[in-house]
Amino acid sequence: MTFHYLENAQDPRVSDYTQLTDVHLRKVREPAEGMYIAESSRVLRRALAAGHRPRSFFLAEKWLADLADIFEQYPDVPAYVGSSALLEEITGFHLHRGAMAAMHRPAPVPLHDLLAGARRVAVLEDIVDHTNVGAIFRSAAALDVDAVLVSPRCGDPLYRRSVRVSMGTVFQVPWARLHSWPQDLQALKEEGFTVAAMELTPDAVDLDVLAAQNLGRLALVLGTEGAGMSAETLDAVDLAVKIPMRAGVDSLNVAAASAVAFWELRPRA
Repeated sequence: MTFHYLENAQDPRVSDYTQLTDVHLRKVREPAEGMYIAESSRVLRRALAAGHRPRSFFLAEKWLADLADIFEQYPDVPAYVGSSALLEEITGFHLHRGAMAAMHRPAPVPLHDLLAGARRVAVLEDIVDHTNVGAIFRSAAALDVDAVLVSPRCGDPLYRRSVRVSMGTVFQVPWARLHSWPQDLQALKEEGFTVAAMELTPDAVDLDVLAAQNLGRLALVLGTEGAGMSAETLDAVDLAVKIPMRAGVDSLNVAAASAVAFWELRPRA
């Protein structure tokens, strides 16, 4: 493999890695260009293990030996090497987790195919905090959630922070972005799912009460913190569900709430 040693931050060959700290720019640019950034050696390896294809590698020289096996597997993929200072100038932050890679985004999976055989599905409505998105995916991977659906305005599961917080489990859990919200919830019902909103409403049932029903197919909708779930979404679901809590505490962070709910609502047989 030929390694390309960088000499200046304006090298056009590494344009995939410029301005990585500009969230508004990157969340528009990356999907439009069919790419995402895998940050850290561990995340990179998980992306490759999931079958995702690299566009290029980007790293300091000290990490070359650690990824020698990867470079042998992808001899035709360029690897750009530079000093820590130069890489920081390009990306906007200090790289301390090993290598990075620009990856090709996998092709979207049709919703019907994604739901085939699924018993538990998480649906994220307008959760724009990428840390929460990544944490929810990590819980989903650990707690028997078969797929995740995200609303049109939800944060990108393949954004760098989401991927990093999830520890790469966004590559493990099948997911898709919905395009008509909340109308697409009807597709879940047509596939035989009961659709429950995780929302504190006057008629919300306790989580353990819903869990006791051991429904065959269940989709759990999680909303953004603060504003809560939209009225349109609450009209579209079958029921609302809540976590019973001690007096004086009315809610949990959405990522924490998702973990509690995924565990309690896991399939029992």
